Amino acid sequence: MQIHQLTVAKKKLRKRIGRGGKTGTTAGRGSNGQKSRSGSSVDPLFEGGRSTLLERMKKVRGFKSIHPKKQTVTLSELDRVLKDGDQVTITLLVEKRMVTKKAFLEGVKILATGTLTKKLSLGTDVLASEKAKAAFTA
Repeated sequence: MQIHQLTVAKKKLRKRIGRGGKTGTTAGRGSNGQKSRSGSSVDPLFEGGRSTLLERMKKVRGFKSIHPKKQTVTLSELDRVLKDGDQVTITLLVEKRMVTKKAFLEGVKILATGTLTKKLSLGTDVLASEKAKAAFTA
C-alpha cells in the first residue's frame, strides 16, 4: 500500500442539541449578564451607566429655523450682469448664474448694496428691500 492510496475514515455524526445543534448550553449568548437572559433588550445607546457619547458632546445653543433663508443679490451685481430694460425674475437670475437652482424653493431678495445705473424692472417673484425698490423706481 502506498501513501496516495490511503483514505481518511469518516467522522461519526455527533448528537446535536438545541436550535441548529452547534450551540449547546448557553446557545451562543455567553455565560451571564443582561443579554444572556430571555426577553432582554438593552438600549443601543446605553453604555453601562457611564455618561453616553451624546451627553459628553458639546451642547449647541440657540435655534435654527426650518424655513430656508432667501438668496441675496446686490444692486451692483445686477448692474454688472444684466442688460438695460431687463425684467428681474428668478428664472433670469438662474440663467445668468447669479443664484443657484435652489432659489426656486428658497426665494430671492435684492439688497441695496451699490448703485443701479441701468433701467431694470422688478418681477413679481423677487423680493427687494425698501432702498432697493426705491433704486428700481428711480
